[in-house]
Amino acid sequence: MAINPPSDNLPLTEVLRAANELVAAGLIEDWALGGALAAIYYVEPFTTYDADIFFIPKDKSLTAGIPAIYAHLQAKGWQVEHEHLLFRGFPVQFLAAGGLTEEAVREAERMDYEGVPAKVFRAEHIVAIAASVGRAKDKARIEQLLQQADLDKSYLAEVLQRHKLMLPIA
Repeated sequence: MAINPPSDNLPLTEVLRAANELVAAGLIEDWALGGALAAIYYVEPFTTYDADIFFIPKDKSLTAGIPAIYAHLQAKGWQVEHEHLLFRGFPVQFLAAGGLTEEAVREAERMDYEGVPAKVFRAEHIVAIAASVGRAKDKARIEQLLQQADLDKSYLAEVLQRHKLMLPIA
């Protein structure tokens, strides 16, 4: 099978459509866009390497989840490169949701992206997830979201408290 050449533009519409197809195929229960691309929904754009799709598995067995997702998308021409699936050269990571990220999927904002129904993590969940990870780029993302996003501060406080998290001190 030929490798898909890298695309000049982000094939996000097709990535979101593929995530919806995984739900329709019964492979996952639900999904939402997380990570840097989700943050860009709320703040000024910045460069990012990949798309992170967080999903709730429909079937908890060992053959479900990631292996089933990979098999389904490979049959549609996606390639595997390490932990990513590539669509037209763009890396997409499918991550099983649990705890805070499962809550983020269930409470994600619904949106329409170029005619494709999609879900994106709420800004408050992006902040909480970044606080739980704590890398330098996550601290910078927290600061950017606190400055630029229209956060519900009381909801953010509830999420942080529920998951026993604290924002890093600047």
